[in-house]
Amino acid sequence: MMEATTTIDLGTCPMPNSTDNVATEAQEHIETPEERYERLLRRARTEDLSEISGIGCLYQSGVDRLGRPVVVFCGKWFPASNVNLDKALLYLIHLLDPIVRGDYVIAYFHTLTSTNNYPSLQWLREVYSILPYKYKKNLKAFYIVHPTFWTKMMTWWFTTFMAPAIKAKVHSLPGVEHLYSAISKEQLEIPAYITEYDMATNGLHYFQPITQNTSS
Repeated sequence: MMEATTTIDLGTCPMPNSTDNVATEAQEHIETPEERYERLLRRARTEDLSEISGIGCLYQSGVDRLGRPVVVFCGKWFPASNVNLDKALLYLIHLLDPIVRGDYVIAYFHTLTSTNNYPSLQWLREVYSILPYKYKKNLKAFYIVHPTFWTKMMTWWFTTFMAPAIKAKVHSLPGVEHLYSAISKEQLEIPAYITEYDMATNGLHYFQPITQNTSS
């Protein structure tokens, strides 16, 4: 004798679509650029960044002749090929966030760098997109000291197609002494290898700076 089977009427209620739920949740959690920067800033203030700070490639060195903070970046000491670039970005934010609330300048020393020191364009583009407007607006000058043909080409390409807002602020200088028009020697702390290379390449006292203040 066969047992009667019991059927359950599920009705016409549609089953939830898990794909739709995931898409909806993803939309709800999309960060704005401001939220993303604030999240990274919180990480920069709490995480251990001694791995990057100990390299010594990025630091503040006094002020220029107009009283604006000077940020120094030594390309030779940045091991782009074997450093944690996420940590590097966090350290950049940690150092610069309080500085960029007002006017500031950057002095980048390309002295004796190699391909191991060059971060990818994709990473540079990502960093530029993450940093808020105050970084670009309050940057008053970006000095590139001891540029090479590669540096000049990459600078032209980057400022033309990716960062036109800072193009007029970039200045390529063949030697350290050219900086002294804008930054007094006493305010500029740089590694010995830079000054030694500069003297070997350009000689002694090759440039007489104009010391009066200039407008930004």
